[in-house]
Amino acid sequence: MGLYARGLRRLGHTRWLAALGPRLVAADRKVQRRTRGRMSVMGRGFTQLLLTTTGRRSGQARVSPLIYAAADGGFVVAGTNFGQRHHPAWTGNLLAEPAAVVSVDGQETPVRARLVPDAGPERERLWAAMLRVWPAYDTYARRAGRPIRLFLLEPADGAADGTANGPAPRAT
Repeated sequence: MGLYARGLRRLGHTRWLAALGPRLVAADRKVQRRTRGRMSVMGRGFTQLLLTTTGRRSGQARVSPLIYAAADGGFVVAGTNFGQRHHPAWTGNLLAEPAAVVSVDGQETPVRARLVPDAGPERERLWAAMLRVWPAYDTYARRAGRPIRLFLLEPADGAADGTANGPAPRAT
């Protein structure tokens, strides 16, 4: 992991980075869309994806750049919202409509989201996988004072056997 990525990992625990988070996400979404996922504000030291959900109120496509961990043949994502007290909008969108699309390095994979229970061995295992990718998630969880929604994005029918377009999740 390079100096830039190590620095970001340390800064991830600070309140000011969390306060800037929404602006960074907006900038990162533009950079990743324009480069088809080949470049990111966060750099190449992290496993990242673009998650396209359907807006639960608008019905419009909504794109969110997220850090992920590969597990169980899918993508694990955490709705930390940088430690804010409210859940990020994309989590509500997935609860309303679990069908979504993940883009990694410009390749799209249709997925179906499954909310991971707030307790139990699966939750502990998947949360540990997320912490290996971005340790600041523990800081965000303490700051939020609410359960963090954790989702497993599983390849939709055909995606797991290679008949759908898209990459296999990269191991972390």
